[in-house]
Amino acid sequence: MDTVTVSDVRRIPAQTFTMGSDRHYPEEGPAHRVAVDAFAIEAYQVTNEQFTTFVRDTGYVTVAERPLNPADFPGAPAENLQPGSMVFTPTRGPVDLRHLSQWWTWTVGASWHRPTGPASTIAGRERHPVVHVAHEDAAAYAQWAGRSLPTEAQWEAAARGGLDQAEFTWGDIPDAESPPPANYWHGDFPWRADPGYGTTTAVGSYRPNDYGLFDMAGNVWEWTADWYADRHDDTAQSCCAPRNPRGPGMAESFDPRQPQFRVPRRVIKGGSFLCADIYCRRYRPAARRPQMVDTGMSHIGFRCVEAAPGSE
Repeated sequence: MDTVTVSDVRRIPAQTFTMGSDRHYPEEGPAHRVAVDAFAIEAYQVTNEQFTTFVRDTGYVTVAERPLNPADFPGAPAENLQPGSMVFTPTRGPVDLRHLSQWWTWTVGASWHRPTGPASTIAGRERHPVVHVAHEDAAAYAQWAGRSLPTEAQWEAAARGGLDQAEFTWGDIPDAESPPPANYWHGDFPWRADPGYGTTTAVGSYRPNDYGLFDMAGNVWEWTADWYADRHDDTAQSCCAPRNPRGPGMAESFDPRQPQFRVPRRVIKGGSFLCADIYCRRYRPAARRPQMVDTGMSHIGFRCVEAAPGSE
């Protein structure tokens, strides 16, 4: 693997910490104690530069670049059955925030190396996190690099940086710094971002947490290895903290509110450049969202973990 460019990793100590939160969005609860063994995680989100090396080495074609099977999308317009992905498109002015379709556009030809459509490029964005990657794409990269995707518990332990039960990766005080501590939405969402916001930034542009990890808050959401459930397991609140917990089975991850879409969902963590306090205050370690495994978007990326030396 001499030709492989991979991120530096940071060793995360074995620990018991409070996972989740009872103070924010319902899917974050119940808060509960869990234990994780020591592990190592990449300091940065996987970049366009790294993903380019992977694709050149393997010839891999991402989900967003593959032809769509009409049978999998009954009733979909023909123009939507071409390879593409969901791209954030700022609105022209204030809108009803209950309808996210106003700022997400299915864009034919959008992919990891064409992030806003077929006329776009990643030139000049080599150090930005790769986006438009489905879970399958992230897992394929991790396998190639000799690594894996983190579990939700590993990811959250790493993001907290040893600050157990803190609200943010940097502590409990909301954004009151100059410059701000993370790349999340500043300005009027979803139509007018402050200069320097409203898009991805090069990894490492903001200061790291206390474990030396960058962008554990904002920039792009990150895939984990765990299937999604609407709440954490209530049995985890027992007297003994579960060790290296995993989420539910795949069958539990389907969205009961959308039975027409039989696509399982994985947990994504960390928030993104689109997290605005008035809409999605999820640039916090406890925050979590479901994402269909076959769907990449312009604000979802990933990072990898490897076994820590001497861990069991």
